[in-house]
Amino acid sequence: MPMIIRILQLTLPWISIIFLPKRSFKKYLPVSIFAAILVSGMCLLAGPLKWWNSAGGWKARFLNDFSFIFGPFFVGTLWIFHFTFGNIKRYFIANLLMDSLFSFPLTYLYQKGKLFKLIKFKPLHIFLTFISYSFIIYGFQMLIQKKAKKWR
Repeated sequence: MPMIIRILQLTLPWISIIFLPKRSFKKYLPVSIFAAILVSGMCLLAGPLKWWNSAGGWKARFLNDFSFIFGPFFVGTLWIFHFTFGNIKRYFIANLLMDSLFSFPLTYLYQKGKLFKLIKFKPLHIFLTFISYSFIIYGFQMLIQKKAKKWR
């Protein structure tokens, strides 16, 4: 069951990319990469700090993290920026909704699906971390936009 969830989690979001304008993909690719790096850092800390655990050891943890980061998180970042960048209120509402969805019901379902088990990290910690990241990556995209205007 966990392998099926990982495969679906990694592939399904990428199908939606065919509907994302090429210009938006190029424009928001750097911020999505940056966001993926932030979440990857959090995942690297998860093992030693015992935030969560995956049955199957480091290999299962890597597959879980990879499929989430480069599936729904990466593609979701592209879509959120496509629809909301430039309207900070809409951006933060979208992030509140998506981060709430992942942190609470989806985390519960992932644990039921035996992808991972939260230990010292709780759904509220996930939510607060992702909301913090949303501020950071919005600032990052603003910086990129400012630099891009300077070079034109």
